Amino acid sequence: MEKDDTLLPGQRLRARGASGNASGRFEPRARVAHHDGWDLPEEERLLRTEVRLERPRSALSYNRSPDLPFDRSVNPYRGCEHGCIYCFARPSHAYLNLSPGLDFETRLIARPGIGAVLDRELRAKGYEVAPIALGTNTDPYQPIEAEHRVMREVLEVLSAFNHPTAITTKGTLIERDLDILAPMAAQGLVRVGLSITTLDPGLSRRLEPRAPLPARRLAAIRRLTAAGIPVRVMVAPVIPGLTDPELDAILAAAAEAGASAASWIMLRLPLEVSPLFQDWLSEHAPDRAAKVMARVREVHGGRDYDPAWGKRMRGEGQWSTLIDQRFKLALARTGLSQPQPPLRRDLFRPPPRAGEQLALF
Repeated sequence: MEKDDTLLPGQRLRARGASGNASGRFEPRARVAHHDGWDLPEEERLLRTEVRLERPRSALSYNRSPDLPFDRSVNPYRGCEHGCIYCFARPSHAYLNLSPGLDFETRLIARPGIGAVLDRELRAKGYEVAPIALGTNTDPYQPIEAEHRVMREVLEVLSAFNHPTAITTKGTLIERDLDILAPMAAQGLVRVGLSITTLDPGLSRRLEPRAPLPARRLAAIRRLTAAGIPVRVMVAPVIPGLTDPELDAILAAAAEAGASAASWIMLRLPLEVSPLFQDWLSEHAPDRAAKVMARVREVHGGRDYDPAWGKRMRGEGQWSTLIDQRFKLALARTGLSQPQPPLRRDLFRPPPRAGEQLALF
């Protein structure tokens, strides 16, 4: 089916990561905006966020990746309004017949009702408890969560089941849910990974146009840790030639804010992300574009991205090794090298449904 993925004449962008909206890789046709020849002024229209609702049929997604420390996750949303230009999840929008470009950050899908589906799946007789990861594809605390509250719905179910939970986010809306997270943390059931890519507010605003600024994320670390919630700072992604000089400073700032652990991930440019990121470099960092892409290709075996297990998260070669060595030295200086304790599984209990008899013991 033919589909228009182009910007309309007169359409205006504000605080968006991508500058284009090319068709996804599964589309048989692409359209290019072309002036109609009429010498008439076009009405200027701001490209706004649209949210559609999906009735979820399943909640848990399973993976067998040896690169990941979890085997199951829940995604409250599809697409992400943060608009991070480097987001590895952008290609997933192509499965929805939408563009990994501007569609990914403006045409979003919320999944209300996923809590009830998750409740049913956790009660299945064959279910074996293991930590559930939230925020592995798109951010569960992106701006639309304030209205749709799907993440809150998921957390309420996980709390009721005493289910071990790992959250990844750069959204400070997580502070709203301290009333759920703090009691879970006190039982060893939750931990948070908060992503900081750069401490430079200007660079952050260009890279991650609708994400909270770095100083605001550091404040969130302080508030979470003050509530007893263990926080790991995630220096992710490290963009060689652009943000890698900040590695030590980010870890020092996170440690001062109360983080107890840290990790890093190399920039990943799968599929449509590579041309989107290169367009961004040409517009926002033209003096560094060639250097950055040369470094990216060095760490990914001469390619824009190597998806091989064991390589995709860190890359390989000289630059990857140097970054990892610097990271380990910074861990030792900041005290962030202590491993986080495993999340407890022994407390998992399906809560009684309304009208069910309570257990005697």
